[in-house]
Amino acid sequence: MSQKNGKIFFIIAGEPSGDLHGAKLMEALKNNYQNCKFIGHGGNQMKNAGLDIIYHTDQLAIMGITEVIKELPFMLNVMGETLGKIRKLKPDRIILIDYPGFNLRLAKNIFGLGIPVTYFILPQLWAWKKRRIKYFHKYIHQSISIFPFEREWFENRGISVGYFGHPFSEMTNSIDAKNAFYKRQNLDYNDVILTLLPGSRQHEVDKHWPIFINVIEKILIINPKLKIIVGQAPGVNIPQHKNITVESKDVQSAVASSKAALVSSGTATLECAVLDTPMVVCYKLSFISNFILSLLNKSKYISIVNIILNKKVVNELIQSKMNSNNILESLVPLLSKSEQRKKMLFEFEKVRRLLGFPGAYDRIAKNIIEDL
Repeated sequence: MSQKNGKIFFIIAGEPSGDLHGAKLMEALKNNYQNCKFIGHGGNQMKNAGLDIIYHTDQLAIMGITEVIKELPFMLNVMGETLGKIRKLKPDRIILIDYPGFNLRLAKNIFGLGIPVTYFILPQLWAWKKRRIKYFHKYIHQSISIFPFEREWFENRGISVGYFGHPFSEMTNSIDAKNAFYKRQNLDYNDVILTLLPGSRQHEVDKHWPIFINVIEKILIINPKLKIIVGQAPGVNIPQHKNITVESKDVQSAVASSKAALVSSGTATLECAVLDTPMVVCYKLSFISNFILSLLNKSKYISIVNIILNKKVVNELIQSKMNSNNILESLVPLLSKSEQRKKMLFEFEKVRRLLGFPGAYDRIAKNIIEDL
């Protein structure tokens, strides 16, 4: 594609999952529009893709009502500085990735500047805070969804939405990557591996870790030869424990190599389904955060897999139900040739079909460029 002048994209991802999608989208934009430049908020992956970072996702990834309140003064400063940068820079396009608490307010605050806003990875308004739809009517120029059912929900409410497949449709795990993982972790291909994903934010890991340790100790009594890998997200500290090894370089290969996984709710649940790894999903919030969320959340499920299929495929253990005994009851059968494991893998195939075919990032990038 030819162009006379380079374009400047101001791009914001406030969480680790957004950092992954942001980096892939940036690469696709560069492949289709070579002179573009990027500035904004993101993580290491976006930085490596060429983002001039103002704030890092390590500073911005806040989850839970009480946690957000504690960080409110800091976030107000981030908003003010972001607005100042945008006014000074006057980018050609602003790309907002998920992170609705911040991004929707930013879209409202910059509306008068006349800079088009693309929202990629839409907030889950079908689950909670439906009133936020007004932001899309008033302030968002271009909306891009990664779920087909989500596009239908928005369009039924008068919002035109682009859908080009889910980026995870192109997720694969190469033999070379898997071999490197086995060598790095000193594993044998006959080993049975269980991967634990305690969270992508430090406060999630801190909340989940004591229960995960209980699970580790009990499950090794049942199966002493089990190899336990803990996936470490960027910027997160995993406490040392004699019965685990930590994988930070290639968590995807750890998941793909595992017989089963124990996963805190989030993007990782969909990753497990795409990589055909049966899982148990769990999550804990503070009491106040959970109480408020229970009043607002209209979805029956918290895991993306269950939401996509609109039925319980994977067990969800939330709050008081998240204890070692309940986890073991759901997890142990997934480590053998059980009926539970067979049924779950059958449903995962349906999930993969619904995500579409590879090339989503490239199609999304071309759609954004065509709209410039």
